[in-house]
Amino acid sequence: MRISEAIEGYLGHLGSVRRLSPATVRAYRSDLADLARASGDPDVRALDVETLREWQWEATNAGLSKATTARRTSSVKGFLAWAREEGLTEADPGQRLVAPKRGRTLPTVATAPALDGVLTQAGNAAMTGDPLALRDHALLEVLYGTGARVSEVCGLDVDDVDHERRTLRLRGKGDKERVVPYGAPAAGALDAYLVRGRPVLLARRDGEGTAVFLGARGSRLGPRAVHALVSRLVAPAVGAESLGPHALRHSAATHLLDGGADLRSVQEILGHASLGTTQIYTHVSAERLREAYRLAHPRA
Repeated sequence: MRISEAIEGYLGHLGSVRRLSPATVRAYRSDLADLARASGDPDVRALDVETLREWQWEATNAGLSKATTARRTSSVKGFLAWAREEGLTEADPGQRLVAPKRGRTLPTVATAPALDGVLTQAGNAAMTGDPLALRDHALLEVLYGTGARVSEVCGLDVDDVDHERRTLRLRGKGDKERVVPYGAPAAGALDAYLVRGRPVLLARRDGEGTAVFLGARGSRLGPRAVHALVSRLVAPAVGAESLGPHALRHSAATHLLDGGADLRSVQEILGHASLGTTQIYTHVSAERLREAYRLAHPRA
């Protein structure tokens, strides 16, 4: 069986058996399709470790980051392990493939005062009653107030909001659900949007749909639109050339730890499967502490 044919079977396995998210499956598809193209789409049994290493070298030579190359390697190793289990090949050359070590880079974090200014400005714009301004204010408050992923916020339905307990039911990676709290500022902005903004947007598509956050035409808001929104409203205010919604998640986690939250609680709020993933934010806090010390202490 050719690689391209086997890929479709593997992607079906990822979606139906392992229940990976559509975004993750798309990433696997892109990585494996590139392997099929680069190798000439031979039979799976014809793949050897030399071909795989040459494919890795091409990625490095093209300037792809270590993180991207490591992800591509992981995609191929998973695919070949599955192919062997399915009897499509007798050998698994992926076992001999070594992924490059990822360099640890600290995530971009905005300061609390900078974000307070952004949210105040968004709140002032929402006071005009414009439905999109109401939505933007609520969206920013929810992203920063809960530390949710952009895909989780875009996937929110009206029934996922518990106004009495001030919690949101989020669907994260692997379709895992968790319930996270949100504070009074987010509650006020969200309630104002749901009462005065969302009905106006929803009416633009004949009053159908269950999504919380809607676009200008009344359909569910997508991640790309949220990225554009954050880049437009948040990035200039915090002095960054480009800043995505994930930076609000990073900021929320760091500010929680700065405020005294324990690591396990932050892990549950963010929906990390591993505590090791959450620990990156302790490094961010430590780095900020060192910088403050360096600037303020006369003996630094």
